[in-house]
Amino acid sequence: MTLDMFFDPFCLKAIVRTPDPFRHQAPGFEAEGIARTALRGVYRQGSRSLQALGLPGICNFAVNRGRILSESGMVSGMDILEIRGFRIYRGFLDADAQAGLVGDLRAVAAQAPMFSPMTPYGKPMRVKMTSAGKYGWMSDRRGYRYVTQHPDGADWPPIPERVQDIWRKLVSDERAPDCCLVNYYGEGARMGMHQDRDEADFSWPVLSVSLGDEGLFRIGNQTRGGKTESIWLRSGDVVVMGGDARLTYHGVDKIRSGSSSLLEKGGRINLTCRVVD
Repeated sequence: MTLDMFFDPFCLKAIVRTPDPFRHQAPGFEAEGIARTALRGVYRQGSRSLQALGLPGICNFAVNRGRILSESGMVSGMDILEIRGFRIYRGFLDADAQAGLVGDLRAVAAQAPMFSPMTPYGKPMRVKMTSAGKYGWMSDRRGYRYVTQHPDGADWPPIPERVQDIWRKLVSDERAPDCCLVNYYGEGARMGMHQDRDEADFSWPVLSVSLGDEGLFRIGNQTRGGKTESIWLRSGDVVVMGGDARLTYHGVDKIRSGSSSLLEKGGRINLTCRVVD
């Protein structure tokens, strides 16, 4: 076993998991139930959203820099949430699909090894990353940008077919993504609030896939500051950020270590697919 293999975040562990009741049915916001939103004194915006859905009830909750949708509020049969335009497909990928996708990402990382980029301010990022597709995402002293080659000079590998299939089902079968960014969050890693605005055409949504440990996903506004909402994204969840959500600030505050058995060494993998040109 090489040192690289020992620290490989894509090592699979035997998956022991009960059937997930939140299965994908069809694109669109058509769920009859939704996780109820609550906090100490419900924000007026959240109250209006719940009333519009016919869900005045409140359940247990926790608070972290804003509103958190309680997992205990999930209603059987519900598979889609919508928060400030972010459409969240709960449990879109079952255990077998997650394992297959991790295997695909191992192959990507074998061709384009993961690396820790530097911010333009000279500080190393807390996540490790690689990419697949026509472009990969890069950050260094010259700034944030898309590039056509890995730092070692090789072209990025193709986007796995399983990832393309998710894009076709939830975004479009007419236009494929140009970039699939693969981020690995170890224990203590986070991603600060940011916008996805390095692309040429904002009319195309951003697709995000969560694998492994749960991540606390925070959703802000189209400008910095203001009240935020947070939700724990679980392994197999898929998020589509389009329309008004396309330029909304968002980030990952923390990782719930040990919450998933998908990856042998723990941690969270996030795939982000974008149309760049």
